[in-house]
Amino acid sequence: MHNEPLAYRMRPRNIDEIAGQQEIIGQQTALYRMIKNGHVPSMLLYGDPGIGKTSLAHAIAGTSSLPFIAMNATVSGKKDVEAVVAESRITGKVLLFLDEIHRFNKLQQDTLLPHVESGAIILIGATTENPYHDVNPAIRSRCGEIRQLSRLEPNDLMAVLQRALVDEERGLGKIAIAITNDQLVKISEGVNGDARKALTILESVVSASDEVDAKIVIEDWLIDNLIGRIGLFGDKKGSHFYNLLSALQKSVRGSDINAAVYYLAHLLEIGDLVAVSRRLLVMAYEDIGLAAPEVGPHVLAATEAAVRLGMPEARIPLANAVIEMCLASKSNSAYKAVDAAIRAINEGKTGDIPLHLRDTHYAGAADLGHVGYKYPHNTPIGSFGGWTDQHYLPDKIQNVEFYTPVIAGEEKKLAAIYEKLKGFRKK
Repeated sequence: MHNEPLAYRMRPRNIDEIAGQQEIIGQQTALYRMIKNGHVPSMLLYGDPGIGKTSLAHAIAGTSSLPFIAMNATVSGKKDVEAVVAESRITGKVLLFLDEIHRFNKLQQDTLLPHVESGAIILIGATTENPYHDVNPAIRSRCGEIRQLSRLEPNDLMAVLQRALVDEERGLGKIAIAITNDQLVKISEGVNGDARKALTILESVVSASDEVDAKIVIEDWLIDNLIGRIGLFGDKKGSHFYNLLSALQKSVRGSDINAAVYYLAHLLEIGDLVAVSRRLLVMAYEDIGLAAPEVGPHVLAATEAAVRLGMPEARIPLANAVIEMCLASKSNSAYKAVDAAIRAINEGKTGDIPLHLRDTHYAGAADLGHVGYKYPHNTPIGSFGGWTDQHYLPDKIQNVEFYTPVIAGEEKKLAAIYEKLKGFRKK
């Protein structure tokens, strides 16, 4: 009887047993050929849980036959690092797999880095967080390979499950199991590309099933029950959460309702209502803007209602807001205008405020020359209201334009007014 979980027992023993990830470790890749020829570079593996980072490290170790040490940065201390360094002095070279590498502290890094640089320690770091955000640059610079692993496809997972069913040494091959191809497909498609979850479900469903005529008979309802909400992944503090926020905004910007609603649903299931509401409000003004100025207040009302309601009812006003933004005319002109002004200021394109615009609410302002301001409300111009021809920007940047209107939705009218006022100034 095995004590270890099936997912642990079925880890690939060499790189030829890796499921999926063919673009990274397939037989036609440089990394595969390097490892087969005995050269293992230090590397960082990045991706969601269960997609094979640890398995790939173990497979590389099995192929290379190097002394292999596995550590987790959440529980390892300086003494653990020193032990790895001592091992490298004895064996000449050690392959170190460091899980959750982004949690390594500076003291641990300082102990390890010289030996990684010298090649005495070959480092394979794994992280669920974006290494360009969460891994120290000193470690990144010493890793020749930084690879983002992808979630496994159902076909890859089918191969993993079928291998587990026939493997008599590590898998379930010694047990007579009646499981259909459709049931294996259901597991493969229900775990969102996570091999560990697929094997865990297979093991669990076998354990929960009854034996009939000397065979374990698998029933559909057991698989459905165990899969449950397993398709969700990520948390509200991880890189994947921010990737979902980015995907939501880009889908709204691209007017794709179905994609936007999908990413909204995923974000709400992960569960940070405040962050989602904040992003939606930013989107209303960044991406919809002046083309549909009524959308901003609508989204504000929706987000306030969502926070007041809480989940699950919050999904309703937020879905309204997302769909309205998808279908609204779009303009980023205001956002680009203020960014252009900020950029100009930071580049030193500034000047003195014109004297006629300076504060005059004190005795002596006239003596300083703070005079000459023309009050626009005193000179009405058609149905527009008050306007008068005077300059407002500093003299040095008098002719700079930061705003470029987008001819969309309501901004068409604003653009026409803008151009007409420019014409008045030229006259």
